[in-house]
Amino acid sequence: MAGRTARPERGGATRELILATAERLYAEHGVHAVSNRQISEAAGQGNSAAVGYHFGTKADLVRAIARKHADQMEELRMWMVADAAGSTDVRDWVACLVRPFIRHLAAQGSPTWYARFRAQVMADPALYQITIEESLPSPSLRLLVDGLNRCISDLPPEVREARWAMARHVIVHMCVERERALAEGTPTLQPSWDDLAASLIDAIVGLWLAPVTHRS
Repeated sequence: MAGRTARPERGGATRELILATAERLYAEHGVHAVSNRQISEAAGQGNSAAVGYHFGTKADLVRAIARKHADQMEELRMWMVADAAGSTDVRDWVACLVRPFIRHLAAQGSPTWYARFRAQVMADPALYQITIEESLPSPSLRLLVDGLNRCISDLPPEVREARWAMARHVIVHMCVERERALAEGTPTLQPSWDDLAASLIDAIVGLWLAPVTHRS
């Protein structure tokens, strides 16, 4: 019986090792610059086809990384969204957008690679679509979007859509700055992840409440 259970456990450990290795290499070098063979070798797998065996294509591997992090952030976001239910304060909903991502990164220890992975994926329309698809089933994210949109319902739809995109980019790329600095041992703009979260919330609230220039 012990021999029968050991193989699935080893398989799960191998999958996790490949996921972590792929995330790091993609973050550092870019998704398209890293082959499945390089990931297998960096993960210490004697079989160069290990990535394909466990995950399939590169897109499947990106999806698996995105799903792992999305599931973990969902747990953090759910209680914040529940606490903000019914609020008409933009800041409450922006906090629900910012803090789960920041706290997830902080919980990973140091160094982390997920922010840089997200930035690399966001630069590729096809891969970015994969991460969007992984976030769509999130109940807490749907509640967050509805809650924030109710607070800024006076904004034209096209302005609202543009500011959602701006907010996503600001969050990811400011986290990239801190993540890279921590990995390289260089000074950070804020002393802690929590300080970065507070700074981002201030900035993104300002982004949502900024006036709209109407062009004829």
